[in-house]
Amino acid sequence: MKYITVLLYFLCISTFIFAQEEEPILYFQLEPLDDSLFINIQEQLFIDPPDPKAEIIADLRDANNQTISIAGTLYPFLALKPETRARIITYPFKINLEETITYSSVFTRVIEKLRLQKILNPPSALQISSGLGYINPFLQAQGGERFGFPIKSDIGISLGLGTPYSGVLETNFIEMNFHILGVRLGIFRNADAFIEIKDNNNHNNLIVTEGIQVAYTIPFGNFFEVGYWNGNKSITQSQYLKYTFYSVNKDAIVKNPDGSIRYQPYIVDNESFLNWEFRYPVKVLGATRGKVYVAKYLDELHIGFNGREMTLGGSVFDLRFDAMVNSPARPDQYVCDIIVQKIFDMWAASAIAVGPGFILSDTKSGSLGFTSFLFNLRIKVGTSL
Repeated sequence: MKYITVLLYFLCISTFIFAQEEEPILYFQLEPLDDSLFINIQEQLFIDPPDPKAEIIADLRDANNQTISIAGTLYPFLALKPETRARIITYPFKINLEETITYSSVFTRVIEKLRLQKILNPPSALQISSGLGYINPFLQAQGGERFGFPIKSDIGISLGLGTPYSGVLETNFIEMNFHILGVRLGIFRNADAFIEIKDNNNHNNLIVTEGIQVAYTIPFGNFFEVGYWNGNKSITQSQYLKYTFYSVNKDAIVKNPDGSIRYQPYIVDNESFLNWEFRYPVKVLGATRGKVYVAKYLDELHIGFNGREMTLGGSVFDLRFDAMVNSPARPDQYVCDIIVQKIFDMWAASAIAVGPGFILSDTKSGSLGFTSFLFNLRIKVGTSL
């Protein structure tokens, strides 16, 4: 089963990344695969009778002299209706006439599209602001940065599903926060539906009840945040049995041959913690938002990277990696999300991204493997910063 999961993962990655739309082509021939479009173009140019298989070439390289050629005869591109011009520009079946194909193109074409000069750029101004750094138009279904929107400038609201460091199907944590001048005041509680889907390897789950939290970003850039987390409700006996022995969690407590506990969920109820995060905003591969960080959260140490709308070889994707080490209750684990944009059509091409998320850790057998695997979803609300 583990090998099938690995195979499916790599198949998903290959399909999503290589199926993305290429960069705009400005000099191209339209392949004769849409008779209605070909006839419509010729009727607007008064070609009678129209030929649905005519050779049509569009040259849009010069913004002041864009042309379209029909069977060798040249016409102004502006002679066509705006909606027809839009259909030509977005026509999916194009032959790029600017590209010279050689035997080495299979290698050089990919390297050229990587744009290595854009691997590392400075972050945006808002990303390094201690009061505005919470503003984030990306809402992720599980884990990752909080979705944050301003009420007025540095006063706003953020919310998150899962902790900032958790992976798919790992925790029942959800939160909502109020931000003002770098101060974050929030509440959190449990949403058990997130951990009731997976029926194996639940020994690495993070379980919370409800409570409050407060944090402050030191006003020396958006680099260091320190906070206090307090769970003010104890877990009940019925909840404990639900999280450890019943239903999908019947194998959540893994024991050694001598009967001692080897693995068990990390249940945080009536406890308090001092949390901190040191982060450095980065702009990798043209990302609209990104950071590297080291954090202490609920007595667990996290080291990771988060990048939004990164561009590589014509593909646009989010990449998140988090290594959780030195936990008081759980084995070390490695969280990864690869969420790909431009999969869907029309407005959803830039607004919705989807891709695999997984957690690597010690399975209940003691070997390293996938403890969680599920497709994660990210929605972009508004414009990038």
